[in-house]
Amino acid sequence: MKLLEKLARWFSVPVLTSQRIWFAFSVAAVADAFQLVMGPLGWVLLIDDVLDVVAMLLITLALGFHPLLLPTFIIEAIPVADMLPTWTGCTAMVVMLRKRAQSKPPLLPSKTIELAPAAPGKDLPANGSATPPPLKH
Repeated sequence: MKLLEKLARWFSVPVLTSQRIWFAFSVAAVADAFQLVMGPLGWVLLIDDVLDVVAMLLITLALGFHPLLLPTFIIEAIPVADMLPTWTGCTAMVVMLRKRAQSKPPLLPSKTIELAPAAPGKDLPANGSATPPPLKH
């Protein structure tokens, strides 16, 4: 049971604070800038791959796991695409989605209102039928 609890904690969504957001953006910007400066040399030396793993872990620790991080991680493995600021863009999207989700009030259980059945003969139209009279145009 300990393993499941640790796994659940890894995937839990922390409350966003300004420190967490700044940290995540800092990690993303440094990773993107370093990959841009290194260019093809970073890909050849596998520095980009190590940097991507570290960026993914640190951003996940700061913001919590989000499925948008996975395609970003895969895109970063493509040699030319890793020069785009994908970590920064992904971090911005995750922060936006997390803020939107945390700003909504929690759903409250709805109350069901049960209507009492009408007494026979009550609320019936004047003609005595159960259907209302036709509308006149």
